[in-house]
Amino acid sequence: MSGYRHAIVIGASSGIGHALAERLAKSGCRVAAIARRKDLLGALAEKYPDLVFVFEHDVADTETVPAVFQEAAKQLGGLDLVIYTAGVMPEVGAMEFCFEKDRAMVEVNLLGAIAWLNQAAIRFQNTRHGTIVGIGSVAGDRGRCGQPVYNATKAALATYLEALRNRLARRGVRVVTIKPGPVQTEMTARLHLRGAMSAEAAARLILIKSRRTGEHYLKFGHWLAFGIIRNIPSAIFRRLRV
Repeated sequence: MSGYRHAIVIGASSGIGHALAERLAKSGCRVAAIARRKDLLGALAEKYPDLVFVFEHDVADTETVPAVFQEAAKQLGGLDLVIYTAGVMPEVGAMEFCFEKDRAMVEVNLLGAIAWLNQAAIRFQNTRHGTIVGIGSVAGDRGRCGQPVYNATKAALATYLEALRNRLARRGVRVVTIKPGPVQTEMTARLHLRGAMSAEAAARLILIKSRRTGEHYLKFGHWLAFGIIRNIPSAIFRRLRV
């Protein structure tokens, strides 16, 4: 059992978000599944017709977030968990600088998260309970050359969530940053990742770790490895070409 009764999952059409929505529903939690590709949520809603409520929404359309948030909470009949999992990582060439791709990542990975989680923060600071979970990435720990803006959005998300955590702790609100390593999802399929965790396994660990406020890696090995990576001097890190 997840222990949650009413949850909003943003980015629930595939990958970690879909696995989280299904795991929550399976535990008896009422879930508002938010995604741009509404058709992909159909099977989940059919499987859990009394528990899953589908909302079609593009997170880049930040002006509509307050209305969708309020309607989702209303249909759920309450709210104690909000998880932002939406993210994009288009393929970027080794020496490619494409502002359109960069803007899409900022809009979805960062601005969409801020728009949704600000709403969660407003509600939870008033109710004095609730859990906010943001799905970051180990990619945000350093400025790697392969994906400059993806890395930057995940780094910014982690800092934003830390600030929310510091603001809301006194109101009894948990704010949790999750930094998965490689996970098998639609977004990462082209990377042919070795030893990647399944989305289902990631979802299980995320819900376990969501019970404790703070920043969490999903594996001890990642916590250890990236603790070292974060402290490599920049001049040396630059030569590693990672």
